[in-house]
Amino acid sequence: MDIVCLDLEGVLVPEIWIAFSKESGIPELKRTTRDEPDYDKLMKWRIGILKEHGLGLKEIQETIAKIDPLPGAVEFLNKLREKTQVIIISDTFTEFAKPLMEKLGWPTIFCNSLEVAPDGEITGFKMRIHDSKITTVKALQSIGFNTIAAGDSYNDLGMILASKSGFLFRSTEQIKKDYPDLPAFEEYDDFYNAIVNSLE
Repeated sequence: MDIVCLDLEGVLVPEIWIAFSKESGIPELKRTTRDEPDYDKLMKWRIGILKEHGLGLKEIQETIAKIDPLPGAVEFLNKLREKTQVIIISDTFTEFAKPLMEKLGWPTIFCNSLEVAPDGEITGFKMRIHDSKITTVKALQSIGFNTIAAGDSYNDLGMILASKSGFLFRSTEQIKKDYPDLPAFEEYDDFYNAIVNSLE
């Protein structure tokens, strides 16, 4: 049985941190896993910047409330879920993801959680499991699923390469150049057709 594992940000919704960078006027927060492969290092750096500027969960959630799925994402996801099971595997956090899941029609998401002080300061984060994307894909394979995985960033490559079929969607030129054997798509229709063709 097949199961499709999709990244969230950059694939179905805009990058949360880029949106917050624009909203807060802090250009450094534009940095994402497209730029920094080490997620732990990236998050610790982000938390440091938030602390420096006195920003917390409330301000980020206010930005997220204004974010809509990428044009065509809802239709793509609905059509795909009619064909097969889909799980979103993301390095984002439950506290960020919930309003976005509502806008996407409540798909299943596996993500992480934040550590938040009573005053709303983000003090840390708790990863669901180490290397959660590839670990989740391997766990699904161990219970009899063939995985098909897709994403846009460095932290998606493990699950993409470990899957029966793997795709890049709206990735960077550098990642596409580094992994020329991975089919890369820019439009949802082409992406959908490639996934459906890889189903058993």
